[in-house]
Amino acid sequence: METEFLSWLRARLPDHPRFLLGPGDDAAVLRLAGDHCVVTSDMLNDGTDFISGQSDWRLVGRKALAVNLSDLAAMAARPIAAVVSLLLPRQGGLQIAQAMYGGLLDLADEFDLPIAGGDTNTWDGRTVISVTAIGQTTEDGFWRRSGARAGDHILVTGHFGGSILGRQFSFVPRVREALQLNAEYRIHAATDVSDGLTLDLSHILESSACGAELRMDWIPVSEDARRLADNAGEGPSSALEHALGDGEDFELILAVPPDDAIRLLQEQPLGVPISRIGQFVHEPGLWQVEAGGTRLPLPPRGFRH
Repeated sequence: METEFLSWLRARLPDHPRFLLGPGDDAAVLRLAGDHCVVTSDMLNDGTDFISGQSDWRLVGRKALAVNLSDLAAMAARPIAAVVSLLLPRQGGLQIAQAMYGGLLDLADEFDLPIAGGDTNTWDGRTVISVTAIGQTTEDGFWRRSGARAGDHILVTGHFGGSILGRQFSFVPRVREALQLNAEYRIHAATDVSDGLTLDLSHILESSACGAELRMDWIPVSEDARRLADNAGEGPSSALEHALGDGEDFELILAVPPDDAIRLLQEQPLGVPISRIGQFVHEPGLWQVEAGGTRLPLPPRGFRH
């Protein structure tokens, strides 16, 4: 539904002189008094993003802020402030709110991020938390999904798959890493992985009007993905399939020109590993390349809203 609705909406939203980058990316970029303001918003709801009775409310609050910070990282923006809105059940809502804010404020402190306000309401339904994060571009500019070019290397931070085993709540948004990379290397395009490695990569392909070849033997598969595959019994998903489509890894996908990519891979300047998983190509579409060189279409997979 989300893809169709956003296409419908973008066709009806007028352009505005304050838009440096409007709807359709990880965040919007606005011109404000000579500066560039980055704004993003995410909503988490009980039953989809967490499950009441099974999820720690502190971790739910932390995740609600973390996913927004990950969007700012995908733009290479410095976090400035956030506002938080809560929709709470009438019974037990105060305790839930206090617990969620406990986790949220701990993460905010890590990034020196003030919570500037928000809203709270109650109803007879399930818990919903919405965070809007505000960032600022640096002198190095900002990233967007468009800009990938044929020949660019596809680099990623971290490992993929199996986030449902706990990493979906404990991940560290790659804000510091993004700011460092933006200052030291040329990055043509970027996004974060929220819905799935291949699905989020396809957003770059759509925005950049190009294709990509992925080397299946280069995908950095997490240990959690291997555990899921080992415990699946006769289930259909291998560890690699988990890595390609599970989502909620909140790592970065980067389009990097070859010379900078080679230097970045050699230097490994971050505390998190950076891997090459393929390259962007002229031919539209997403392709998988096996170790022996066999090339086949690779349908994007992941969580579709």
